[in-house]
Amino acid sequence: MKKTILKSVLFGLIIFLSFGYSNASAPDALLTLQSNNQDTAGWKQLFNGTDLTGWKHVGKGSMSVEDGMIRGHGGMGLLYWTGGKLGNCTIRVVYKMQKENSNSGVFIRIPIEPREEWMPVFYGYEVQIDNHPETSGEDDHHVTGTLYSLTKPLAKPGKPGPEWNTMEITLNGPHTLVYVNGEKVTDYTEGDPVPPRKFDFEPYHGLRPDFGYIGLQNHGDNDVVYFKEVAVKPLAKTNSNHNGRK
Repeated sequence: MKKTILKSVLFGLIIFLSFGYSNASAPDALLTLQSNNQDTAGWKQLFNGTDLTGWKHVGKGSMSVEDGMIRGHGGMGLLYWTGGKLGNCTIRVVYKMQKENSNSGVFIRIPIEPREEWMPVFYGYEVQIDNHPETSGEDDHHVTGTLYSLTKPLAKPGKPGPEWNTMEITLNGPHTLVYVNGEKVTDYTEGDPVPPRKFDFEPYHGLRPDFGYIGLQNHGDNDVVYFKEVAVKPLAKTNSNHNGRK
């Protein structure tokens, strides 16, 4: 994300005060995923490989399905899954960059259903897709697999286009783990220290909900990323409560 935009603090207060962060029980979306259409390994496909059933786009540009893959056109916009909030689960995203390096992201912990593209940026988390943030004046806190601008990578395993990458994001209560191509990049728990906010297009600091909406970013015509799989698997009941880092 490299575009400057101003957002009202009042809008943030409306989100947090009106909707809150109640995590008393799993949303219906997660309960449905636990019982319907899982494969033998427990994964539920959120993208059917044919069309965007179950997904909705907000913001500039658009998303389409091309050769069994989701891709963006223009932007900046967001394609989010309309099935409800997710948490206590692992999200698996298989993607590749159109060019040697392209920019996109997987959004998690979005507190309310998106109506425009910037609320998720400021009040959710973006798990970044960008192997070379230095080319746009950004640092390691903006590289593939980090929570955009908030966490420093434990590894940099992102593969360039046109190679496929597998990202697995585990949401275990307030704990977020991100693996890219089998290597751990992010290990973050709500309340962990984060660096100061440098740019006005970076997320506002503050706690995120245990359960939230998820989405895929279309960044612009020069930053096309293809997604061929978006799947989710609920955590085993024995692991669904946060007991510290794993």
